[in-house]
Amino acid sequence: GIDYTHATFGGAGTIGAIVAVNSFGSVLVPGSEAYWASPFELNGEFGGQAIPAGASPGEDWGAAKLNPGAGQNTTIACLATDVSLTPAQAQRIAVMAQGGLARAIRPSHTPFDGDTVFVMSTGRIPLPEPAALSLSRLGSLAADTLARAIARGVHEARKPG
Repeated sequence: GIDYTHATFGGAGTIGAIVAVNSFGSVLVPGSEAYWASPFELNGEFGGQAIPAGASPGEDWGAAKLNPGAGQNTTIACLATDVSLTPAQAQRIAVMAQGGLARAIRPSHTPFDGDTVFVMSTGRIPLPEPAALSLSRLGSLAADTLARAIARGVHEARKPG
């Protein structure tokens, strides 16, 4: 599935994620229609199914591809923001956004995946001071936004019709 979603940052900036999902791991909690990313869902955007009580990532990978072929699995994402970032700051956001993959896909970052996250900025608004704290907030929001985009993309691809 492919999807785009976004969130606002500090009342001024925006960060968005677009992602193509073809992961080795599963986005669904085994034995349910709930997405691993459901704690980050807004307004039922991917079905509104809560993770069942007692569900654990553990060793049950549910719909993971248990016979993957080389080079056949990857999740590629691009996050874009209007907050001005230096190259080093953009790299930090990409590192932090990788957490969104782990929030939405079980298992993630496997030897079968070619996961990549890119970050770009229009530089429209300055990064608020203190910069390190704002960068931390933006990176955390990037990970949540990416987790949502992953679940939304798969949810939309699974819809009948």
